[in-house]
Amino acid sequence: MGKSREIKTRIKAVKNIQRITRTMQMIATSKFSKAQQAATSSKPYTEGLFDLVAQLAAAAGDIEHPLLDAANASKPELTLVIASDRGLCGPYNANIIRTALTHIKGNQQAMQGPVEVVGKKGLTPLRFNGIEVSKHHTQFGDRPAYEDVNELAERYMSMFAAGEISAVRVVSMKYFSAGKQMPTVARVLPFENEALEGSEGGATSLPYEFTPDAEELLAALVPAAVKAVLFQIFNDAIVSEHVARMIAMKAATDNAGKMGKALKTKFNRARQAQITTELTEIVSGAAALG
Repeated sequence: MGKSREIKTRIKAVKNIQRITRTMQMIATSKFSKAQQAATSSKPYTEGLFDLVAQLAAAAGDIEHPLLDAANASKPELTLVIASDRGLCGPYNANIIRTALTHIKGNQQAMQGPVEVVGKKGLTPLRFNGIEVSKHHTQFGDRPAYEDVNELAERYMSMFAAGEISAVRVVSMKYFSAGKQMPTVARVLPFENEALEGSEGGATSLPYEFTPDAEELLAALVPAAVKAVLFQIFNDAIVSEHVARMIAMKAATDNAGKMGKALKTKFNRARQAQITTELTEIVSGAAALG
């Protein structure tokens, strides 16, 4: 009797866990839809701004901008690691930390430079692996505001323009689709993008007239592009986190269901064995009395 009672208690516990994981899966699905909409809606602006900066920089000729110039190559690099504040999202944080450690330990300038972390789940693993974290950002959460990202980008641009750092690289999860997310190391400063580097083709064949002049336009557009790409990185990281949590909670719910079925079968067998034992005892007792 004790064994069947113990199995019944385990069945009840598994059902409670399944109920919790199913609820978390539904919450993650809802948050994923909202985060995906935010991430995809900001991409056209970011890509359009990239193209505009690329064409203007190419057409402007020898016009220079401090955020485009890698003049501080001997200075250390700043590394920003974007992890999550909460767990239960599968290998999401582990993949980001692994990528960050590979980048930092394999790059002498990154090893010597400041390392900043977004999210509680990235702080302890980095410190455990001997990485000194210079700043822990707690203001972003799972809905980063543009104002907070703008303030962070302004500080990075000021440090880069002052010659304190040679580059800013962000380690985060890049969102491609609901079925594909990949940890990446993106360089934010000095500003770069594929269109800018490959703008020697058709983009430069068109004549441009600048009003105001090219230098003034780039002075306004390049910082805006840096802020846009950093904000896009944050949006991609958030939507990737919700996807990972949604998948992890679905797997946990399915596993709890399978465990519940296995325990129910085990309970039925234990109960059947108990009934058989009781019947045998009754029959034996009746035979002894007769």
